[in-house]
Amino acid sequence: MGLFDSITGAVNNAANAAVNAATQKRETFTFSIIPRNVEELKSLPESDLSTPFKTCALTMLVLLNYDNDVNATIEMLNFLKGPDPVNEFQKQFLRDRLQGKGHVVRSFFEGSSPSNNYIPNEPLKITVFDNPYSYPEAGWATLHMNSTGADSPRQIKCRLKPSTNQWFMVENLALSDIRTPAAADPWA
Repeated sequence: MGLFDSITGAVNNAANAAVNAATQKRETFTFSIIPRNVEELKSLPESDLSTPFKTCALTMLVLLNYDNDVNATIEMLNFLKGPDPVNEFQKQFLRDRLQGKGHVVRSFFEGSSPSNNYIPNEPLKITVFDNPYSYPEAGWATLHMNSTGADSPRQIKCRLKPSTNQWFMVENLALSDIRTPAAADPWA
């Protein structure tokens, strides 16, 4: 590869990145409460689930309640999952990923970091964004969120239910391990 090819490739990559950034939609949601039950969740304006962005933000907000009340959290997730409730495998997955690891979910909220043990600012703010590959087919969306404890964005998949025009959470791919909070890191 010659110098000209290298320069052309770099220019094309930069142009593609600029186009992707310009077309990327970002929505930031602000929450003053963490819902403790389905009624509180339904009282939030985002609970109309009219966009996949709202559904993703609410999914992470609801998971902040996991250590407080697992059963209430599952009920709220069932609301967000619509016609496909949380099954036993998914409950076990949540136990494995979240029990005693509340910092994983907190890491998606503004102000959190490994150095402050993932304590987010209040009111809680979370940003959800798409990319050119977020909509593989009509009625499906894979949206992204950044964790302050990870190097790459994490995803949630949603599906539109046309009869209600609501977006429901299908799969949460955001709960992988992240950097250890400072308080639990012997090397911090």
